[in-house]
Amino acid sequence: MRTNYMYGRMRRSVVTEIFALTICLWLKAGAGPGLGTPFSYSVPGQANELVLIEWGSNPMELLINDKAATLPITMTDEKWHHVCVTWSTRDGVWEAYQDGAKKGTGQNLSAWHPIKPGGIFILGQEQDTMGGRFDVTQSFVGELSDLQFWSRVLTSSEIYSQATCGGHLVGDVMSWSEESVELHGGLTELSFDPCH
Repeated sequence: MRTNYMYGRMRRSVVTEIFALTICLWLKAGAGPGLGTPFSYSVPGQANELVLIEWGSNPMELLINDKAATLPITMTDEKWHHVCVTWSTRDGVWEAYQDGAKKGTGQNLSAWHPIKPGGIFILGQEQDTMGGRFDVTQSFVGELSDLQFWSRVLTSSEIYSQATCGGHLVGDVMSWSEESVELHGGLTELSFDPCH
């Protein structure tokens, strides 16, 4: 639902600076416009340290340190999709994958800026201050599952394997389990296995 009070919070935070990353998750869009914000990571002094957002009729964007890259990913069929983003401080190179296929790549996205530790990682809302000030128009509508966060850039074959259920890698920064996500505001937890 589109609210400013329903969200998930990852219990773990980022404990060291991150110089490269991959985040993958399964997403199922609800009724639009726009997917909203599947996840946002805020640190002291920077609300938009790491955000995935598709706001209103705008394209999907990856924000790092409040700089944005437009991702050529669309999800309007209300079916489950596997989405991955990768990024490295080196030249700010990013990649976007949907259902195991590379859809886009670019560079100069916050090059040489490591992701800062000690922040708050929220599912389903965009943080305007660390841990709060959610904007209802940017809230995620739909379902999400199996978010995994690595401190390295996964290879395209590793990502393809995740998306097609050929394997299941667990993120070293954050990983998905019932214990790892705190639910707030009356979110519903459903069992989901993308591979069956």
